[in-house]
Amino acid sequence: MKSRKSDLRNIPGVGPNIEQDLLNLGYSSIASLKGADPEEIYRRDCLLKGRKEDRCQLYVYRLAVYYADHSIHDPEKLKWWHWKD
Repeated sequence: MKSRKSDLRNIPGVGPNIEQDLLNLGYSSIASLKGADPEEIYRRDCLLKGRKEDRCQLYVYRLAVYYADHSIHDPEKLKWWHWKD
């Protein structure tokens, strides 16, 4: 199976595994994340994986949606740990 590529890896914290997870969920670009609910992305991801939870991935989803929603990025908010509970 040939891997798909997108601009999602331009988001800090998004590497090849999370990029593939986002692609599997139908997010093919940064623009496709605009206005998305990161909690919903996380829930769908857990369902797709058989409810295997990875809280770090939730934090990256929060960062990714922030990145997509804002044209000017606060440097502190570009650190995935900023989005931890």
